[in-house]
Amino acid sequence: MSHSYSQTIIHLVFSTKDRRKSIPKELQARLWAYIAAICQKNKMFVHAIGGMEDHVHGLIQLPPTLAQAQAVLLIKAYSSKWMGKGFAWQKGYGVFSVSASNVPAVVRYIENQERHHRKRSFEQEFITLLKKHGVKFDPKYVFG
Repeated sequence: MSHSYSQTIIHLVFSTKDRRKSIPKELQARLWAYIAAICQKNKMFVHAIGGMEDHVHGLIQLPPTLAQAQAVLLIKAYSSKWMGKGFAWQKGYGVFSVSASNVPAVVRYIENQERHHRKRSFEQEFITLLKKHGVKFDPKYVFG
């Protein structure tokens, strides 16, 4: 082939340190916009960014030149700095591949986080995502 073709769409999920509710509701829209700007500056296409007081979801399309670990590092480092002294993200994260046909459903899922979390905690949600995507895990190590 004379050209390279790539479509890497990921559902990225990460939480605040110790899952503290340290993203105030009144700041969330600005933080989501800032995370989207980080992505765009680094040539990632953003389908959706959202979350709650203790975690973030992003549906992001990675360029072929950017590894997923580097993308997560950029997003977490710059957004943590923007949030200010005393704020930190949890060390780990979850990344789940998403097919183009499922993008609209995942966008709706991210946009409806507040309603979704009336019924289940972040911990329940994350375990469900791991199981749904067939990720092997030991429950005693998932949340540190």
